[in-house]
Amino acid sequence: MRNLDFFAIISQFSHNRILWVTVLVWITGQGIKIVTNLLSGRRFNFRWLIRTGGMPSSHAAGVTALSVCCGMEYGFHSGMFALAAIFAMVTMFDAQGVRRSAGEQAEVLNKVIDDMYWHKKVDVGRIREFVGHSPIQVLAGLILGLGMAVLLF
Repeated sequence: MRNLDFFAIISQFSHNRILWVTVLVWITGQGIKIVTNLLSGRRFNFRWLIRTGGMPSSHAAGVTALSVCCGMEYGFHSGMFALAAIFAMVTMFDAQGVRRSAGEQAEVLNKVIDDMYWHKKVDVGRIREFVGHSPIQVLAGLILGLGMAVLLF
């Protein structure tokens, strides 16, 4: 491994197109959610910046952009693209599968907690329900990530 000085590391970091396109796509996905929430009449909430769920899936957009950029940089036959593509598939499966199921379970548990609370049997805080994505939200994120990666890379 080469001995790099601080400025060389910063220079390399700042010139990493794959990283910056991926970050920009993710920020755009989150930004779309913020704009749609504001247009629907809601007041701005800082939690929107880091919250999961919603349309489009910024997770799907980011990992799609990452894999497309890796393919464009290293070739779609490369190990780097294969690694990024598998990572994207696992992330998107998790976003609409496991995390969505956890959200549905949280919704049921919240109904149980509400029932117990109103009957004064237990005092428990609510569980966050909106943790996953619908398949259409993941697909929208995939399309956003693909389009932006091709345009920006």
